[in-house]
Amino acid sequence: MKISTRSRYGLRLMIYLALNESGSPVFLKDIAAKEEISEKYLSQIIISLKSSGLVRTFRGAHGGYLLSRPASQITLREIIESLEGDLSLVDCVTNPALCKKSSQCTARTVWDEMSFLIIDFLSSTTLEDLVNKSRSMENLQKSIYNFEI
Repeated sequence: MKISTRSRYGLRLMIYLALNESGSPVFLKDIAAKEEISEKYLSQIIISLKSSGLVRTFRGAHGGYLLSRPASQITLREIIESLEGDLSLVDCVTNPALCKKSSQCTARTVWDEMSFLIIDFLSSTTLEDLVNKSRSMENLQKSIYNFEI
């Protein structure tokens, strides 16, 4: 299983918004420049995040984007599902009618368990968790570069 570029970039966008300590809306062009992602591609991604209620849009000269609620209340599951859709590894997990062998398929039980583990992990991890990791990594890098011999 691979996570698409759309989800990887979407998550980076959301982390950037969560790290925005000014509280002011952020321009997509600023996120694109900082994250080195095409602004055009981000504009496609932001549509899904907005329609899922994860970001708010502000128009005008001081417009831009903000998280719709605190980072502690946004799970990775919400973000990834808004960009990928159903997170089950195979279609028969969520729709057993697709395969006449679903009821006696041992492999399906494996896909079902793996899907559950992934969804459980994404549901229990918040955007705030990633913000905290990002800040820890930033502090570690600062301490390494400020170390004198």
